[in-house]
Amino acid sequence: MKYYIIAGEASGDLHGSKLIEEIKKSDPNSKFRLWGGELMSKAGGGVVKSLDELAFMGFYEILINFFTVIKNLSFCKKDIKSYNPDKIIFIDYPGHNLRIAKWAKQRGFKTYYYISPQVWAWKENRVGILKKYVDELYVILPFEKEFFKTKHNYKVNYFGNPVLNNIDEFLNNKKLKFKSKKPIISILPGSRKQEVKKILKDILNATNKFPDYKFIVAGVSHIEKKFYERLMKGNKNTEVVFNKTYQLLNSSVCSIVASGTATLETALFNVPQIVCYRTSFFNYFIAKFFIKIKFISLVNIIMGKEIVKELVQNNVNTIKIEKELDILLNNSEKIKDDYKELRKIMGNDNATEKIISHIRKN
Repeated sequence: MKYYIIAGEASGDLHGSKLIEEIKKSDPNSKFRLWGGELMSKAGGGVVKSLDELAFMGFYEILINFFTVIKNLSFCKKDIKSYNPDKIIFIDYPGHNLRIAKWAKQRGFKTYYYISPQVWAWKENRVGILKKYVDELYVILPFEKEFFKTKHNYKVNYFGNPVLNNIDEFLNNKKLKFKSKKPIISILPGSRKQEVKKILKDILNATNKFPDYKFIVAGVSHIEKKFYERLMKGNKNTEVVFNKTYQLLNSSVCSIVASGTATLETALFNVPQIVCYRTSFFNYFIAKFFIKIKFISLVNIIMGKEIVKELVQNNVNTIKIEKELDILLNNSEKIKDDYKELRKIMGNDNATEKIISHIRKN
């Protein structure tokens, strides 16, 4: 069977690689055409579009890269038509994927959407597009299935969250840790250059107050090492590692994290964290107007309360980060108790295996 799989972000790259591995178990002769990163490339034999060509964050960044976005859409349509896959799997990345899903469904392709757009937060009108142009939708957050059913009379599939399975697999099989004479504080600044550039400098400035700790930045392979080194210049107590986020979290006493899937991964590793988010004034103004949720981190959204501290926009500054990190290092037991409750809510299912089984049958 031929699969066309599209992921546009680092978290999608991880999920996509696990999907490919699971497909190969049940169908060793399966073939793939992929948009993604290094992990999907290793799992499926190369990508036709890599993450560094795709990862635009926010309204302003998409606007200034408008022609690249249009070019990617055009290429994608031609490539799908040429490859003629049996099934197309879209992984999150809704700005691109929903447009392609509509185009593909109108031409008779089977469409599967893995990791729903966060329509419960904003752009709820996308539900109509999903219902009309996606054959099967797979959600990964516990409350999403009820949201779609109650508010939109839309039957979707929830088989658990694959992040939990990925972490448990890592812990059971590898249990790798970094060696360090000092306790490690990890920094997960995001997977796009725009977000890394906006928050990393202030985080690094805050590290000077904590000489008894080693700070390690989780780098991503589609951002060149020199980019991180320029931002880290002059900071002697920090280093960057690439594609070792789980090993890094498994070695950390606490973490400073950009919003996104990484906040959930950090919590499931039982690592106390501070969440930082900063975007352009234009993006923030638009988001404040349209976004309907109280929190920005998945941990707080799932729990329905603030269990991890969120620093947003102007609050992402050296003084605030120093203050919150000092509090976290001296009082983290409450967060860890809340993490136990989070794990109960998330459940523990073989999500990826069940999703692929369902895709193959439908």
